[in-house]
Amino acid sequence: MKPVATRNLHSQVVRELGQLIVSGKLAPGEGLPREEALAEQMQVSRTALREAMKVLVAKGLIESRQRTGARVREVVHWNQLDADVLAWRCALMPTESFVEKLVEMREVIEPAAAAAAARRRTPEQLADLKRAYEAMAASVDLDAWAEADLAFHETLLRATNNELIASLFSVIETALGTFFLLSARNSANFKAALPHHEKVYEAVRRRQPEVARQAMLSMVTLSRNNMRTRARRTKAA
Repeated sequence: MKPVATRNLHSQVVRELGQLIVSGKLAPGEGLPREEALAEQMQVSRTALREAMKVLVAKGLIESRQRTGARVREVVHWNQLDADVLAWRCALMPTESFVEKLVEMREVIEPAAAAAAARRRTPEQLADLKRAYEAMAASVDLDAWAEADLAFHETLLRATNNELIASLFSVIETALGTFFLLSARNSANFKAALPHHEKVYEAVRRRQPEVARQAMLSMVTLSRNNMRTRARRTKAA
């Protein structure tokens, strides 16, 4: 049982320190307490702390040097597509700047993915895409909508039949899920994007790559407008 307990402790330390860094409570350039002091502060063994620090080093959040100890790295060095780093950033109320970067990421990835899916999707993948669309249409609340929306976009990426593009979903899933929820929440009608999803589906069904590309780009633009409306309301409050 001890190894399990150690893993749980080291995961807890990774999460707590990671959230402190991502939130800015531990600022770039700031040094962490010495190992023995930090272990005592977090009430964990030095072994668990060392394992956690290795994980945070791998994520690019901290650097550890023999003479100067551990220090928080500048944001540019963070592994921004690491699932944990994305989850920690999304768990905070995403900043306007971070949301804009998510939109830009979607603009780069998803229109091209929609076009590729229109060229290469299989009948089975098209059926999966239809099911996801129908689940969106049938959703009665925001949570059900966001879940179905995420399934639609996952299916679309997989329908490219490009394993490199498809693998992106596992990396950006948390960010997309948060984005879709926020976008729908800030729309006058959370189903406002449904016609855009239908256009993407129909273009994929009819094997029309450029139509699919433009339909997806319009969908991302709608999401950007929703998020900008949210930003204006926040500033006015």
